[in-house]
Amino acid sequence: MTRRPEHPAQPPVTAPAAAIERELAWFEEVVRHRFALYFGETGDETSGEAGGEAGGWPAPPDQDGDGSPFAGELRRLDPTPAERLVLMLALAPHLAPEVLDPFLLQNQATGRRFSEFGGLIGQSHNGFLPTVETALFLLAGSDRAARIAARSLFAPGHRLVRQGLLTIGHRHPEEPPGAAALGLSRDQLERMLTGAAYVWPSGEGFPAERIGTPLTWDDLVLDGATRRQIALIDSWIHHSHTLLHGWGLAQRLKPGYRCLFYGPPGTGKTLTACLLGKHHDLPVYRVDLSRVMSKWVGETEKNLAGLFDRAQHHNWILFFDEAEALFGKRTDAQSANDRAANQQIAYLLQRLEDFPGVVILATNQRGHMDEAFARRFQSSILFPMPDRDSRRALWEGMFRTPGIPLAAGIDFQSLADQHELAGGAIVNVLRHACLLAVERDPPCVQLADIMSGIRQELRKEGHFFNR
Repeated sequence: MTRRPEHPAQPPVTAPAAAIERELAWFEEVVRHRFALYFGETGDETSGEAGGEAGGWPAPPDQDGDGSPFAGELRRLDPTPAERLVLMLALAPHLAPEVLDPFLLQNQATGRRFSEFGGLIGQSHNGFLPTVETALFLLAGSDRAARIAARSLFAPGHRLVRQGLLTIGHRHPEEPPGAAALGLSRDQLERMLTGAAYVWPSGEGFPAERIGTPLTWDDLVLDGATRRQIALIDSWIHHSHTLLHGWGLAQRLKPGYRCLFYGPPGTGKTLTACLLGKHHDLPVYRVDLSRVMSKWVGETEKNLAGLFDRAQHHNWILFFDEAEALFGKRTDAQSANDRAANQQIAYLLQRLEDFPGVVILATNQRGHMDEAFARRFQSSILFPMPDRDSRRALWEGMFRTPGIPLAAGIDFQSLADQHELAGGAIVNVLRHACLLAVERDPPCVQLADIMSGIRQELRKEGHFFNR
């Protein structure tokens, strides 16, 4: 028996636009074919059913030998011809809006566009924006039975919709479902064009920002008990698919993982979240609570719904810092505001349980958290103040970095023994000391610079010490 290669041969890398041009040429041919059938410009009197060449419209091009991101995404999705046509219809306004211009044709009998073509006109985009009705026309023309069958492509349970690749925008719920705007998610658009995931900027109605770190696990100083608990999160991210589907635990376990990080500021909660994402190549998004919380009743839930809906189909880690502001204890409903706050917490509980990814809540005040959240966490991890040995490791790890001109004879063990500072505070001391030292000639970090930084950190906490 021949042994299969560990790394299968990949298609040669070709010009990124070549595969897209072939797909666009095929899409234009399908549009022309559909219009010719619809207006009786061909001898074939049937409109054809959805499904490719067998259904009456041209077969899509073979992209298997192409190594571009677009062709690679087609291989990953392995779409049917009908799914492929819908994807191209949603992609066209971003790449070649002119190929949709035929849909702007006016009906001479009514003096307006053909209603059977569907479509929308944007506020700033002058071209044609497709709707589900547009896709049904391309797939089935006026064949009623084929149109009914093709509707399944846009149902919530269809994989392209369920996985968030296609977006179906129902602007007015009372209108027919075919009037819903048809689009590609931004993440899917980016994968098809560049092969990379879309990085959501803070803004654009998205109340979170992506965070990361250049550090490694070796830079994180934690006690053994905390590290063992973090290792369980790491194991879940790595093996969740096996546990849920290989071992059949999906019937008993929710797909996501929820954990609480609590402890004093600067003890490594944010860094741990970033390192988990970095280790597993998962984006970490820190939620901006100032843009989530609102004084208006129902507005906070609406903002949270937008956040979770957008994150639902992405393999993200959501990080809620200072979470007690949003996940605080419920109170007796003595006023409308109390009832609204309790309703908000109940909504959060439901969305957290339904979210399939990893959610990390971080707080300095665990006692202020609602107990209902604590019961739903898979892990609740204390990040304590570092002990003497950990503080010495932090001092030396930061100040003995190659490139920092450090004076001889600085006793970091003594600093660790005398000053109970967390890692975040020691980082601030490092910055302070280096700013003082860099102004000298020659620049060199002295013990006095470090002591000046320590005094500054202690003042923040209302503490002082004598020389």
